[in-house]
Amino acid sequence: MQYIPHIIFFILLVAGFGLFAKSLLKIYRNIRLGREINRSDRKGERWETMARVAMGQSKMTKRPIAGVLHLFVYVGFIIINIELIEIVVDGIFGTHRFLSTIIGESVYGFFTATLEILALLVVIGVVAFFIRRNFYGVKRLTMKELLGWPKEDANWILIIEFALMMAFFMMNASDSILQSRGYGHFANVGSFPVSNISFVPFLETFSFDSGFLFGIERAAWWFHFVGILFFMNYLYYSKHLHIILAFPSTWYANLEKKGKFNNLESVTKEIKLMMDPNADPYAAPAEGEGEAPSKFGAEDIFDLNQVQLLNAYSCTECGRCTAVCPANITGKKLSPRLILMKTRDRLEEVGKNIDKNGKFEDDGKKLLHDYITKEELWACTTCNACTEACPVLLDPLSIINDMRRFLVMEQSAAPQELNLMMSNIENNAAPWQYNQADRLNWAKD
Repeated sequence: MQYIPHIIFFILLVAGFGLFAKSLLKIYRNIRLGREINRSDRKGERWETMARVAMGQSKMTKRPIAGVLHLFVYVGFIIINIELIEIVVDGIFGTHRFLSTIIGESVYGFFTATLEILALLVVIGVVAFFIRRNFYGVKRLTMKELLGWPKEDANWILIIEFALMMAFFMMNASDSILQSRGYGHFANVGSFPVSNISFVPFLETFSFDSGFLFGIERAAWWFHFVGILFFMNYLYYSKHLHIILAFPSTWYANLEKKGKFNNLESVTKEIKLMMDPNADPYAAPAEGEGEAPSKFGAEDIFDLNQVQLLNAYSCTECGRCTAVCPANITGKKLSPRLILMKTRDRLEEVGKNIDKNGKFEDDGKKLLHDYITKEELWACTTCNACTEACPVLLDPLSIINDMRRFLVMEQSAAPQELNLMMSNIENNAAPWQYNQADRLNWAKD
């Protein structure tokens, strides 16, 4: 009977990490549905960018108060879960505060005190964010695109983090009291400044006996462990995937100058084919000669590249991109945040299609039109404000540009103003609708 808790712990541990690994593999498979893109150049700069932006939170601090609070939550929550190592060892082998026997009591005291202070900072951060998101009225956090699940998701994450920190403090407080009473195997190790000031007096008010306190300590310990496993597996359904995916997203970020338009490989192949007098443009590629020419631009998620799909999964839904978008500010339907959210929704729909059928079966839907409208795409001014504002270097503009390319080059569906301009350039060598011979008339007087 004494081994049953350890067996249950081990089963939960394996199941939790197994489900988490399964979710990550599904995300990886979905991202690989996109076109391959080579972003392996300038490795030193990429490592530096990832360390500075993803780990160092450099872009978050452009809004100092929100940036510091986010740093509290991010760094605190990650470091606190280093304690998961100790929980795993204690849970499997039945030890108690295993790390104290490895690093020594004095170092362990400093370690636990640091964790408590960080946990307090996490609590301050999540409470501030909950108030800010639900009662303060920040426009980008109350837009209609966040109604429903996006808002609920953000709130649930904050509630889960708060509950985990409360369990952490309750575990330490009851542990501290049991240590002072010399109860059972509770050796006098660790330092708990926050718990001793706030939670220990609360528990001592009720004069609980040691057996009941032991039950509280075990309940909080199990809640903390199961809560971490739940949080870890909840990430797949949440915008908080950026906790993990911000790192590869910043590493694979576009390091070229903003606004630089890339050449389409499909266009290059088409031009080479046109310039080859011996080529038959209507012939299918022979075996071993590669695939048929790809589309010009993007109609669906299969036409986007893998970094763009990674961006869709990495979006934090913070809305900083939409808050600075001139099209959105002037009342147009475009929201760069929503472009990434819709791309992720379509990607998830395709993934479920593959899960159900073993391979993708045409569902009659496309990212273009069914998720993202032409009105949204043509409202964009390509000013790059969204890419500059993103705290993890995502690039919704690249998706907009690729879908515009498809509309123009595959469907000849550019707005009338653009068609007129391109026709004038073709016929008059200028965007304006007058004869080339009249181009210098403006200087006659």
